[in-house]
Amino acid sequence: MLRLVKTARGQLDGLLKMLEEDRYCMDISNQIMATEAILRRANREVLGAHLRGCVKEAFQSGREDEKIEEILAIMEKIQR
Repeated sequence: MLRLVKTARGQLDGLLKMLEEDRYCMDISNQIMATEAILRRANREVLGAHLRGCVKEAFQSGREDEKIEEILAIMEKIQR
């Protein structure tokens, strides 16, 4: 996960440089989409770890309702 976020940071730095250099719009757009893809992948990993850890633990200890609401809320944000 850390590697993915560092990669995204590098891509953002590249994007800033492209903007400063007034590079071709389509190249900038491709860089934005590549950065978004890495951040989506990082988010999937975070959510997977949350499900395997925090949510599993909540179900085992009878606190599943709060975790279900958290997951529903994040799913709504993802769909926007």
